[in-house]
Amino acid sequence: MVIWNAVIVLGVILGLYELIAIHSDLNFRGSHWIGHGFHSVILMMVALFAVFNWPEFLDVTTLATRNIPLISSIWIGRIAIGLILNFKMHAVSKAVHGQLAARGMAEHWFHTLLISGLVVVAPLYWPFIEPLLPGWLLF
Repeated sequence: MVIWNAVIVLGVILGLYELIAIHSDLNFRGSHWIGHGFHSVILMMVALFAVFNWPEFLDVTTLATRNIPLISSIWIGRIAIGLILNFKMHAVSKAVHGQLAARGMAEHWFHTLLISGLVVVAPLYWPFIEPLLPGWLLF
């Protein structure tokens, strides 16, 4: 079963948090800020979709039943997704107008690690957040 509510709600929340974090780190303005906002929310939704639906992926590919070390583990897959997201966020924050930013211009590792960690453990805290949301937000 695909979990869409969590992907959309947490994608917007964590994507906006990433935008605020990178804005404070890089202090950029204008259309670049808006462009990065769309990018961060969409990227967050893709990562959350993969994290929430990783068990179904393992079932469909029959990797879950093969008991292959590391590959058959749900949490190893989720952590791998988090690491990919972490490096992607950090790399995107280094790019300024197609060139690498000057030293000290990239997003802090603390912010990217925190956001990636929140994505990886999202299936653990989503059941506590979902009942607090208004009915119109859930479909």
